Amino acid sequence: MAESIAPAAAQPATRQRPERLRASADLAYPFEPPTPDGAVVEVAPGILWARVPMPMALDHINVYLLRDGAGWTVVDTGLNLPTSKQVWEQLAATQLQGLPIRRLICTHSHYDHAGLAAWIMERFGADLLMSYGEYFMLRGFTAPPPDPLPPLQQSFYLRAGMDAAQIDHMFSSLRRDPFAPPVPQNYQRLRDGDRLTIGAREWQVVVGEGHSPEHVCLYNARERILLAGDQLLPRITSNVLVTPIEPEGNPLQLWLASLNRLNALAQDTLVLPSHQGVFRGLHARVQELHEHHQQQFALLERTLQDGGPATAWELMQLQFPKRRGPMDDLMAMGEAIAHLSWLRHQGRIRRWLDDDGRYRFQIAQAADQFSETHP
Repeated sequence: MAESIAPAAAQPATRQRPERLRASADLAYPFEPPTPDGAVVEVAPGILWARVPMPMALDHINVYLLRDGAGWTVVDTGLNLPTSKQVWEQLAATQLQGLPIRRLICTHSHYDHAGLAAWIMERFGADLLMSYGEYFMLRGFTAPPPDPLPPLQQSFYLRAGMDAAQIDHMFSSLRRDPFAPPVPQNYQRLRDGDRLTIGAREWQVVVGEGHSPEHVCLYNARERILLAGDQLLPRITSNVLVTPIEPEGNPLQLWLASLNRLNALAQDTLVLPSHQGVFRGLHARVQELHEHHQQQFALLERTLQDGGPATAWELMQLQFPKRRGPMDDLMAMGEAIAHLSWLRHQGRIRRWLDDDGRYRFQIAQAADQFSETHP
């Protein structure tokens, strides 16, 4: 909701970013990671951890292979690349004891998690299991951004404080997407609270929000094992962003609530994340993630208090000074808006559409004072 208060535009003061809170929670890592070449580590009887390489700074995704009677259920896929397919062929030839892959569970729709879904279904005859929201995100948003960008999308980034040249540079690079996957033509739906039997284990479906619409986690209460996807990572924070698809959304509220639901699980849960190491220390990591976002909220409020009104683009550069390219710009822009949206929904900051067509943000108290003196 746009605010009606519209003070004169002000140039933000020079802003200095404090040291970012570093991940330091006391976590235990009971296993050495497998090499990303078809090697596996057994993290529990009948649960194998493998890695698929990715050609980017985050250079791997963890995938999990669960013995399922006379076959296997696998979780997540890797990117739609020949190297990823080679790893799956190696796993099938050397680790599956000659048994078929019967089911594929994709935790969510992002390319590294579902990029090979159609190929694994065709190559191994596997059924695909996903949540409704994630399957249709995968179906609806695999194509590169259109050229020219539709007016509503263009307006979203202009209002955030970018200019037309910056927007064009960001999206022209994204149109050369090397990872766009083919779309699976059918799936079986997973819902929050569903019980899923895989071999001798029963898993509860726990759906999280914020990072993606309906992210599926699986929890085995008897052995206290959580297949966490991107909802709980040990050292990095999952990207939570506002996009032109839902420009007035508040995904961080959904994300923080999802973390609290995971925090209700057993403290000694063995967490199997999609990136980095398998770990224990669930409660400590959830607390640390809450603290990280509170630091970001405080940074934005302090910046607006000291420097006056600012656009999301200006504040994003303070939050994320070490961006490496257009994809980083896109994710950082969305995440900055997500933090501002959370603060705005909390009533702690105000937003208005300025005369230059850009949204600017201001501390709520300062905006209220302006309203009182300038009716």
